[in-house]
Amino acid sequence: MATDEILRLIPHRPPFLFVDEILEQDDRHLVARRRVDGSEDFFQGHYPGNPIMPGVLISEAVFQAGALFLANLKAEKLAEDPKLVPVLTKINGARFKNIVRPGDELYITVKYKEDMGKFVFLDGSVTNGKGQKVMTVSFSVALTESGGD
Repeated sequence: MATDEILRLIPHRPPFLFVDEILEQDDRHLVARRRVDGSEDFFQGHYPGNPIMPGVLISEAVFQAGALFLANLKAEKLAEDPKLVPVLTKINGARFKNIVRPGDELYITVKYKEDMGKFVFLDGSVTNGKGQKVMTVSFSVALTESGGD
């Protein structure tokens, strides 16, 4: 799925969009990719001379993938009420296992666990292009009415 489709599904925009494309999806999971090219502004100040992608931004990539999964899972509901947007509601057990550096390619996977009311509970993980686990996290997202027009 191309960036235009991602922009249609979630409200995030560059420079705060951390998913480049969706590689696969169904009603149980979604796999996305992010290429970390090194031109991102945060590398200028996050360990200058030894650039490392901040864990909070790796997490944000997972949460954006979760929002994309939710937008696809609840497509009919979103079509009925276009003011609804997917938002993060809970984070649990984030674990960081490897460093992300410029030039890395990230594969972001979110897996459906369960629905509870308006909340969808997911497990997320990130691996790098070498197949090494970068992070894992459990989290939930929900559709909430946006404040904008």
